Amino acid sequence: MLATSIKLPTSEEIKKLSLSDIAISGGLADEFRDRLREYVHVDPYCVPDPFSDKYDCNYSIILDRENPNRIVVLLANKKLMLPQLQWSAILGERLVKMSVSKEDALAIKQELMPKETNNFYPYRRNGIIAGYIMFAFQICG
Repeated sequence: MLATSIKLPTSEEIKKLSLSDIAISGGLADEFRDRLREYVHVDPYCVPDPFSDKYDCNYSIILDRENPNRIVVLLANKKLMLPQLQWSAILGERLVKMSVSKEDALAIKQELMPKETNNFYPYRRNGIIAGYIMFAFQICG
């Protein structure tokens, strides 16, 4: 389900997340990954962050409905490979998907994962990389 009334968390709201908020986000990300694996293959290694000019992607974040400041997943879907996934089944009742600009996605990534690169896992459909994904359980900042 695509978010319409939920707003993008600000940098200050992200900074104010508690350790328990980050733990909850990590647990939700793990559950999300398990559901996502029913539709795509997530590679077991990370690749450079998909924000340079060579990447032509649509960016999204997945948030916790109970506290929309909790970012669960950051997605970069290749525009030409945009997968038609069953988002309602993958997200369930608790999560919500929101489209964001490349700039907003990069700002969120830098807040959550200040490490410079190799924060995203490629995911594949039919053996072809369809996008890149960063999970909340990777948060190190």
